[in-house]
Amino acid sequence: MTSFKIGERLIGADAPPFIIAEMSGNHNQSLDMALQIVEAAARAGAHALKLQTYTADTMTLDLAEGEFFIKDPNSLWAGTSLYALYEKAHTPWEWHAPIFARARELGLLAFSTPFDESAVDFLESLDVPAYKIASFENTDLPLIRRVAATGKPLIISTGMASIAELDETVRAAREAGCKDLVLLKCTSTYPASPVNSNLRTIPHLRELFDCQVGLSDHSMGVGVSVAAVALGATVVEKHFTLERAAGGVDASFSLEPSELASLVIETERAWQAMGQVHYGVTEAERQSLVYRRSLYVTEDMVAGEPFDGTNLRTIRPGLGLAPKHAQSLLGRRARQAIKRGTPLDWSLVE
Repeated sequence: MTSFKIGERLIGADAPPFIIAEMSGNHNQSLDMALQIVEAAARAGAHALKLQTYTADTMTLDLAEGEFFIKDPNSLWAGTSLYALYEKAHTPWEWHAPIFARARELGLLAFSTPFDESAVDFLESLDVPAYKIASFENTDLPLIRRVAATGKPLIISTGMASIAELDETVRAAREAGCKDLVLLKCTSTYPASPVNSNLRTIPHLRELFDCQVGLSDHSMGVGVSVAAVALGATVVEKHFTLERAAGGVDASFSLEPSELASLVIETERAWQAMGQVHYGVTEAERQSLVYRRSLYVTEDMVAGEPFDGTNLRTIRPGLGLAPKHAQSLLGRRARQAIKRGTPLDWSLVE
């Protein structure tokens, strides 16, 4: 498992987590809003901006019946057809170039999730630096082979996939030319609950497939993402909107700008905090050693006077002998006169 770069950004354990802001359809079919989302993502400190590249016609059929109509009352999109949903949510292909250009101007990497081979061809014409495969497409091996053949880094969400399916997916990607791979633990519910996030899968994925791992997080807030970093996630993807109250197909489970800024800060803190296995005093702690307890003379003593519980106590600061010596010192005598408040040292004991 080696680190690699997307653009100039290092992906791996030696770098802070790579934070992807997913715009999805939160632009509400307004290019101006889409550009505002790009700008807000950059201000919040995200490292990348991601789109989804499809049309309603490349996704499904224009039917509003049977399995083409969303009836599940628990779905955010209940009561609409798949075609109408994708028509509302898609990012017009002619918007990609100006959105990517604005992202680059602001220091963001910009790429997308293609949903069919025509989208890959289009994104190649825009020279994207990487690709993302969505959970619902992670068993579409022809699409994965087409993306892998570009030779660019590939990020794959693992939502709903079994180990056997993921094995097929990873093999297909690598055999088709993918060298730089990230698998994202993902729960394909919208929103996802922490209870169903199963983050312990992250180190298991890394061990099974010997690749970078991360999280595509549909839960509310940033806690799940921070926990994922502590388990080794090197990439975190979150849906992003200017304001949940403004609506949008994914707005209800998307982060707002202040939350995205918090995600960037807190995941980097989690990464910094991981450190390495360490015991004992760090350099930063060394000055705090003085606040340990130690043995002090607590009453003025004359030479030959025995130490007892009134003239010898364990107190702060920590400049005297260690407390573990207290019992063995009781009854022994002072070698010389000792002033109250003196840290005890062996040279003061007969």
